[in-house]
Amino acid sequence: MKIFAARCLIALVILAAATFAFAGPFKSRIITGTNSALAITVPDDHFLKITNFSQQGGTDRGVVAVTLQGDTESGGTANVLTATRIDLSTGANSQNPSEISNRVIIAGPAQVTVAPVTGATLFITYRKESNEGTGGGGFNIVSVSPTPGATATPSIFPIPTPTP
Repeated sequence: MKIFAARCLIALVILAAATFAFAGPFKSRIITGTNSALAITVPDDHFLKITNFSQQGGTDRGVVAVTLQGDTESGGTANVLTATRIDLSTGANSQNPSEISNRVIIAGPAQVTVAPVTGATLFITYRKESNEGTGGGGFNIVSVSPTPGATATPSIFPIPTPTP
């Protein structure tokens, strides 16, 4: 009985550690028409991964807008993701097929904004992560030489060639 209790305790500790290590960084937010806009700051050497962005109700689409900080060439704000509608079973949209949810990854430094939509409920799930591979670009450099690196070796069993 003590061995069973010890095994259960070890399993619970491992499960708790896995839950803390993997599920902790994800955040979910609900944005209604009465809320203020959700603003997420993505610092340099970090990125934001949005895994779910859905909408129920409303006539306008919810959007994820990104402003890149320090980008003087393009400037301004761009919409990078629209909400997936989940209530297509009634009304004018009843004949439309269900939509496919997309994901997006935004590199910092950036300011991400999700504005509320009148009459709609938006749901977003995201995770901010550190970019641990900075500095080297994350590529392996492979050099290719025009000369062969290996030479052909004669076979143990010679193959006779016909001579004319």
